Amino acid sequence: MLLQLVSVQSAAAASDRGISFLEQRFESWPEWSLPAPLPRPRAKQDLIYPDWFSGAWEVASEALDDSGQPIPNDRPLVHEVRFLRNRRSELIGDRPFNAAAVGKALLGDQLLSVEQDPNQVNRQLARFRDDVLLETTVIGRRETSPKEDSDFFSDELVMQIMHGPGAPRLSRIETLTHYVRCGDDICADQRQVSHAGPGLETDQTLEGRSSRFKLTLRPLALDHG
Repeated sequence: MLLQLVSVQSAAAASDRGISFLEQRFESWPEWSLPAPLPRPRAKQDLIYPDWFSGAWEVASEALDDSGQPIPNDRPLVHEVRFLRNRRSELIGDRPFNAAAVGKALLGDQLLSVEQDPNQVNRQLARFRDDVLLETTVIGRRETSPKEDSDFFSDELVMQIMHGPGAPRLSRIETLTHYVRCGDDICADQRQVSHAGPGLETDQTLEGRSSRFKLTLRPLALDHG
């Protein structure tokens, strides 16, 4: 019994440290630098969401300036996302569907397909016209407990390699999102920074760019949790 109590207390302390770190990093945006203390996920280790994400949602993503104000004349990006259960009944994002939905909303017919690596839940391949291939791999992740009732932080660092004409171009993009329940909807403040990539030619169009978005998720399914 004592061992169980110590284990519960240790898990709670670790959760508190995770919340504190993510809150501090959230507030320090865009002054982020690498390396960040984001553990590299295992091949089968996905991002686990709270049950209140369950179902299908319409997302409206509105670009904000650094102070959090809407950018004039910038139309929100609208797309769908959905969440499903894995074999352990944990709630995860449908990564290939969600990536394809965002890609289609941004690029239309330029995006041909998004494929999930069957051996690596954190790796996707997006194929574009003109023989362009984008390889995206999650190389760092930290999130708060999915058991939180009202809010949730997730932080992911991805490495992207663009294969096409010329040398491959590499970038690393960190995205930290704070989600809160707002009635039947989910509201989120998403902050992002693009970092230079090591080794291969760096994508100069992304290096050092910071972005901020207001996300609103509205339920499309009747059975969401």
